[in-house]
Parts: sequence; C-alpha cells; structure tokens
Amino acid sequence: MLSLRRTISSYSSHSALFNPVKIHKLYSIRPITKFLTFRSSFEGICLRPRFQMGIYSKGYLLYPLSLSSYCSSSEKECADSTSTSCSGVLEPLDITQELLALVHDPPAAYRHFIRAGRHQVCVRSRSVMAHIAFRAKMYPQARRILEDLIHTTKSSPIFANLVDTLQGAAAACRNPEKGVFDAYFGVLTDLGFLDEAVEAFYRMRDFSIFPKLRSCNNLLDRLNKSGQKEVSLRLFEDLIVLGLWPSVYTFNIMIGFLCKVGDLDRAMGFFERMNGLGCAPDLVTYNSLIDGYGKVGSLDQVEKLYCKMREGGCEPDIITYNTLIDSFCKFDSLPKAFGYLRELNRHGLKANVVTYSTLINAFSKEGMVREAINLFTKMTIQGLRPNEYTFSCLIDGCCRTNRFEYALKLLEEMLRQGVQVNTVTYTCLIDGLCKRGEIAEAEEVFKSMERAGVSANQLTYTSLIYGYFLSKNGQKVNALLIEIKSKGIKPDLSMYGTLIWGLCNEGKISEAMLLVSEMEGLGLKPNLVIYSNLIDAHFKAGMATQAFSLFYEMTNSGIVPNLVTHCSFLDGLCKEGLITEAKNHFDEMKRLDLSANLLAYTALIDGLCKNGSVDDAQDMFDEMLVKGLKPDKVVYTSLIDGYLKHGRIDEAMLTREGMVESGLELDLYCYTCFIWWYCKSCKMQEAREMLEEMCRKGIAPDEAVYNCFINNHLKLEDLDQLLELKSDVKKMGHDPSS
Repeated sequence: MLSLRRTISSYSSHSALFNPVKIHKLYSIRPITKFLTFRSSFEGICLRPRFQMGIYSKGYLLYPLSLSSYCSSSEKECADSTSTSCSGVLEPLDITQELLALVHDPPAAYRHFIRAGRHQVCVRSRSVMAHIAFRAKMYPQARRILEDLIHTTKSSPIFANLVDTLQGAAAACRNPEKGVFDAYFGVLTDLGFLDEAVEAFYRMRDFSIFPKLRSCNNLLDRLNKSGQKEVSLRLFEDLIVLGLWPSVYTFNIMIGFLCKVGDLDRAMGFFERMNGLGCAPDLVTYNSLIDGYGKVGSLDQVEKLYCKMREGGCEPDIITYNTLIDSFCKFDSLPKAFGYLRELNRHGLKANVVTYSTLINAFSKEGMVREAINLFTKMTIQGLRPNEYTFSCLIDGCCRTNRFEYALKLLEEMLRQGVQVNTVTYTCLIDGLCKRGEIAEAEEVFKSMERAGVSANQLTYTSLIYGYFLSKNGQKVNALLIEIKSKGIKPDLSMYGTLIWGLCNEGKISEAMLLVSEMEGLGLKPNLVIYSNLIDAHFKAGMATQAFSLFYEMTNSGIVPNLVTHCSFLDGLCKEGLITEAKNHFDEMKRLDLSANLLAYTALIDGLCKNGSVDDAQDMFDEMLVKGLKPDKVVYTSLIDGYLKHGRIDEAMLTREGMVESGLELDLYCYTCFIWWYCKSCKMQEAREMLEEMCRKGIAPDEAVYNCFINNHLKLEDLDQLLELKSDVKKMGHDPSS
C-alpha cells in the first residue's frame, strides 16, 4: 500500500488530485478478487489490480479512467447529467458480471452490491441486483434498490427507459422474476410519479408484462385523487382490453371518485357494467352512489338505489342510514329523514353522533331550535358525546332565533367538556350578537376567542365591522381595519361589501367608491349586493346620473339585477320625480317576469302621489289588493297625503278607514297630514280634535304639528287660541315649549 501511495504521489504532487477518503474498496466472495479504484478531481486516473483466472496477482496498472469501459453510452449520459464538478465524484461502476456470478447466492450478491456503494453502481448492475433480490424474496431490499434507481435517474434521459433496462437485466438473469416489474410500477405510484407509472404500464404491455390488479387499483385511486379523471378512465378501459378483469374494489374506486366529482352518469354506467363483468355491487358501491345522488338532491334515485340494495341482499350499515338522513335533511324532507331514523332503529343499529348532528343541523337551519335541543338532550342521555360540529350547529340555530343566552351556555358547556371551540363556533356567536345590535357582548366573545388562542378569520372580522356600522361607531371600524392589516388578513368580497354598505349608509359615497377601486385592483369584482347598495346610496344623495351609470355598468358586466335591485332603482327614480321612467321600469320588471313585491308598489305609489298622479296611485293600490299583497303603513300614508294635497278629503278619510280596518294605526306623519289640511282649510276645530286624538294615543306632536297651528293662528291674529292650545297640550302630558 505504501508503494501504491508513492506511485500516485509521483503522478502529481498537488494534494487536490487525490483524496484517500474517496477510495472505493470493492470485495467479492466468488471469484476471489480485489480491486481498488481511485478517481482524481483533475483528470481521473484508475489504479486496478491485474486479474488472472479470477485469482489476485501482484502488480498494478496505472491509466486514465475511461467511463465507457464501465458503462453503456446511455448510462454515461446519465452519469454526466447527474454528476457535478466537485472533487472526488465517482463514475458509475459496472459490477454486473460479479453479480451474475453470485446469482445463486443472493445474500452474497447483495453484500457485494452494498460494499460497492449502491448509489455508485451503474443502472444495469442495480437492475440485475433488483431481479436477484426479488427472486430470493428479499422484497424490502428489492424495493429499496428500485426507489434509489428512480430517485437517482429521475432528472436524466435514462429515467424514461428504466422498463427497457429492467427487461434487459431480466434477460441477463437466469429464470428472471417478473414481479420486479410490478414492484417498479408500484414504487413509481407510491412515490407520486403517476405519469411515469402510466407510461411504464404501456411500455410493460409491449413486453407482454402486466402489473398485478392490486397495483393498478392503487394507480387508479391516486390518479383520481390528483384529478386526472380522463387518464384514469382510459387506463380502466385498457385493463379490460388486456384481460386484467377489474374487481369490485376497482369498480368502487371509479364509482366513488365519479360520485365525488358529480359525474353521476358515468358512475351509474360503471354500476350497470359490474354484473356484466362478473362483479356484484357491495355495500361500498351502494353507499357511494347514494351519497352522490343525495348531494345533488336526486332523492327519487336515492330511494331506488336503497331498494335495489335491499333486494340484492346487501344490508345497509350506519353509514348508509347517515347518508340517507343527510340527503333528505339537506333538501327539506325532514319527515322522510326521520323515517330512516326509525328504520335504522328497527334493524338493530344505533344512531351515532353523526346521525344526531345531521338532524340537529337540519332542525337548526329550519328554525326548529326546540326540536334540535330535544335531540341534543336525547343523544347526551344515550351516552353520546356531542362533538364540535354538533355544538356549532346548535349554537348557530340558537343565534338565528335570538336564543343567545342558551347559545352562550352551550359555549360554556363546550369549554367545560374540553370540546375544542373552533373559529366557526365563535363566529356564529359574534355574528348573531352583532346583527342583534349587542356589540358589547360580541366584543366579549371576541376577547374570549383571542384568549383561547383561536384565530379570527375574514368572516369574524366582517361580522364585527357590520356590528360597528350598525351601532354607528365608525372609529372602531377604522381601528379594526388597522388590526386586520397588522395580522396580514386580506379582505375578501364579503368584507369589502360590508364596508361599502356601511359607508353608503353614512353617506360617505366617495370613500365607498375608493374601496370599489381598491378591490378591483386586487382582482375582486363588485357583486349584485355591492352594486345595489351603491345605486341606492347615489339616489339618496341626489346623484341620479351616477346611479344610472352604476346600474348600466352592472348589467353590462353580466350581473342580472334581482327584485331588490329593481325595487331600489324604481324607488330612486320616483324620489327624483322621474315618474315616466319609473312607470317604464315597472313595466320592464313585469316583462322580465319579476313579480313586483310590496317594496316596488310602495315606491311607485309614493312617487305617483308626490308627483300629483293620485288616481294612478289608486289604480296601483287596487292592483296590489288583487295580487294579494297587503299594503303597509307607508302605502296608506302616501295615498292619504296625496288626496289631502289635492283637497280630496273624502277619499283621504275613506283611505284612513281602510287603514284602520286592516289593523294599522295612524302614525305621526299621517296625523300631521290631516292637521295640516284642516289648518290650511281653516277648520281649526277638526284640527284640534285630530291633535287630541293623537295625544290620547301617546303620539307626541312635533314641531311640524305646532307650526301648522301657529301659522294659522298668527294668520288669523288669534293669539288667545294659540295660548289655550299650548295649555291643553301641556295638560295632555306633552311639552309644547319647543
């Protein structure tokens, strides 16, 4: 060894040319050989012993390392592509002949392979070793070799030809093991090389080698999960063509996936093919189909599948019943859902937490919170522990029906039982309290949420923003926006919509429009609700031209206005005195088959009355009654005001009678209209009687009422009557000092 080091050092005195650490010692058992390979970082030299008849002989050859003497051209290309310019990188070693010589002693072959450095051995040698290991049932070792083979060649051209390399190695081995190909196919799939696994399948087909059905099922499942539906479908069909008959498990993979993505026609097609291919549907098959059709509301098909399942001798399990109950609950068929609950009990199955949670959720959304609470109590009596979904559903239902005290008790119970309270649960409470105007309580829940370490999301902050705007607390909205920004939370469309709604209500239209520009800059387009709020705000601010522009911008962008938007637009036209345009828009609503509601009629009747078209307003009023719409106080008051302004007291009194008969009470504005007309007509006694009536009903006169009397008495120079009026009003419990 000393002479060996001297020989090398004489080749070059520079220490970088030789690194003793990089020496590879390769030992084989049979034939007895020993050789040493050195590679320098400069040009490459190789020192190998002479061999004579497999027996080690003294003497060394020193010559430049030739990669081609070890590997094929494709392997050389692979090595070149994966090697670096760093010092001491080894070229692939070809130990194929040594391995073939040890084919009948697989453990020895594997030891030789490991000593050679499995990562430094050429592709052909590794392929041969995989065959030897697999034939000896050394499956973990064979799999490790195949994994290394894939990882070390995946970025080189040789990766695409590994099936060919394995086939060549098989030919070199006596009695090759074809299971290596199935193992290679499986490793590709497990490592996520799905496209390469598909290519390997078709290349193996060219050699009349096919992976096991189990491996194909694994690939089909992974293709489906990665969204490669069409590739999966083609592979399934090719399996049948090649004689690899799918099992019920194969069909279940395809049917389950197709149901999840909503491709129910294809799923049913697979179901119908099963019997023809000798596969009987099992419980999983039926459960997948029932779930698929249930999610889209095809309840008739769900029931047909359930009957077919029972007729075929396939007994439903708890998953089947939970799926049935969920399907009928989602599509407002609670009686049938309860029918399946009873059937579940008759068949000896017990409802679990999922069953009860589904029903509690359905009752809560329908506002039937009492029934939901009864179910909640029943499940706890039966020893079933509610989970966070159960609690969240019931808390949401309580918030929807203003049962906030019970909702807060449920929250306390969750914390007591150690059930994790998630963002959804906290947000339900905060949202409900904010909509009710109980902002202080909502803030307390929000603080509890922060103390518990639960992160607020966009919806949580949107609920608080809504609450602050509702309580007219814009400063807290600004503070909250600073907090949102500091936490890196980006506003979504809902948050922008709430901010724009709040600013519009405060009359800050320019700020609202700036927010619209900001959200559009982020790629968020205004939706119908945002446009409706902006149009309404512009009309209220007397900016009719801008309101028109927004309406046409909305329709041109493909957003179809709904009834609320049309009514808001109609109301704006009426308030601007554009009665002709309002009538035309009302007719357009009818043409679009939008059944005008109370809001539309109210807006148009009010506009017609204010613009002197009282008879047209009365016609609209009669049309309302024919359609079964019940006029509200605004409609009656608008008509009364319109009639009085035109001096038609008789029609006004008849309208008043109709209003009272319908169960509506006159309000301050309505009384003011009558008092104004009586004072204007110098019928002071009738005006006094109307004033006394409103005071008896607890309606306090305002400045407008007093002005009616003051102006008339001053005009008549009747100050004594004015002082008497003030005294009488004071006796009625109202302060006329204003």
